[in-house]
Amino acid sequence: MGRGIELGAAALGAPATIDLEELLATRLLVQGNSGSGKSHLLRRLLEQSAGSVQQIVIDPEGDFVSLAARYGHLALDASECERDLAAIGARVRAHRVSVVLNLEELEVDNQLRAAAQFLNALFDADRDVWFPALVVVDEAQLFAPAAASDGSDEARRMSLAAMTNLMCRGRKRGLAGIIATQRLAKLAKNVAAEASNFLMGRTFLDIDMARAADLLGMERRQAEIFRDLERGAFIGLGPAISRRPLRVKIGAVETADRGVAPKLLPLPEAHEAEALQSLIFAPGAAAAPPRRPAAPRPERLQEIIASIEAPPPEIIAAPPPELTVEEREAAIEEIIGQILGEEKAAQQAAEALHRDFQLRCRIRRLGPRTPDLADFRQRLTIFRAKKAFPEGADEAAWDRAIDLAARLAGDMQSVFLYLSRAAVAGQPCPGDEDIARFFGSASPSRARRMLGQLEQTELIVARTDFEQRRIIAFPELGLETAA
Repeated sequence: MGRGIELGAAALGAPATIDLEELLATRLLVQGNSGSGKSHLLRRLLEQSAGSVQQIVIDPEGDFVSLAARYGHLALDASECERDLAAIGARVRAHRVSVVLNLEELEVDNQLRAAAQFLNALFDADRDVWFPALVVVDEAQLFAPAAASDGSDEARRMSLAAMTNLMCRGRKRGLAGIIATQRLAKLAKNVAAEASNFLMGRTFLDIDMARAADLLGMERRQAEIFRDLERGAFIGLGPAISRRPLRVKIGAVETADRGVAPKLLPLPEAHEAEALQSLIFAPGAAAAPPRRPAAPRPERLQEIIASIEAPPPEIIAAPPPELTVEEREAAIEEIIGQILGEEKAAQQAAEALHRDFQLRCRIRRLGPRTPDLADFRQRLTIFRAKKAFPEGADEAAWDRAIDLAARLAGDMQSVFLYLSRAAVAGQPCPGDEDIARFFGSASPSRARRMLGQLEQTELIVARTDFEQRRIIAFPELGLETAA
């Protein structure tokens, strides 16, 4: 279990948490009608995770600007830096700065374009800066509408494409999309379908209640529950929240929300009809011209960049301990063993495991030169294949198998080592289901295709004996699996 963020209270007052590490590896969809507490939920999540992960907020109403003063976020007014959003987005990603992009002063069409430019800059960042970040988009139905909206077709297509990239392909780039919408029916289905975690609040329309129930795996007759939820209550489900639908009452927040519901105020004292008429129809000053956004200042970009690229604080920690090559390799192997020993490792991609690995290396102070993703994949493969390796097996033959596997890539390397381990240990060839399970698949046919690809490399030769048992020979090792 990763770092738990406390959202509020579940049944019987038990704390309701969301796993931040799991959330970074998946995505979150929040739905609720106006006044259901969506913005309050997002604010609670952002406040609880501030300082633990970079946060990027696309804010169409300016409700989250108050986070800047309390938690050190950079508040960007899109009307002042509209033309420079692509450059600013790239620097935000590179320097891991938490920002709130305030689109309040822009017209709808320009809001869509600005959001698209900024999200595309985050998405197109160099691989070297694919650091984990929460990307929160409030009122997501504006930027990824299911049908025609107020903006132009061109702006809508740009915004929808950027939102689709965020939710469909952002995970590999470290971008964890968190989107909130008033109505699921107004949100593009290909965007909503990519979420793995859900928090569904109060809603009244049958179509929205039915879709919410479907996403949570509930029966249609249970959909009425969404109509009876109080403000600030949500039904949650997903790997980062709960394996079963969980009712959550969102906790308190520390910063103010400009979108809070208005309170009733007493009316002014009643006046006589003549007094009211003179008050309303009295001549006054000329009407003020409509407010227009301030023209962008040329120096604004330099000001923003200077705040993003502020010099890092002086290093006050002691230098890392000096380790020999053997000690460092032993520490790396120990960390990989710890990661693979956790239950969740079997369901996570190598990219997510590599981020966890890098974090643990930093905690152990192993220095900046930790294995990159390609090296980490190979180490994972070797570690998994060598796990439970029988004592007394031919270690020299195993070392040769590792050298041969270096010629292959990805899952083929994993399968080759898995099969060669059986040959070195004198064991029978694993079945298709076992092979598929080893490299994270549930498809025996994919395992058979993988064996066919390996045969084309001529590193293995597959045959069957008279009892139709498969035997894998390794010509360059001079070994084969047992019958």
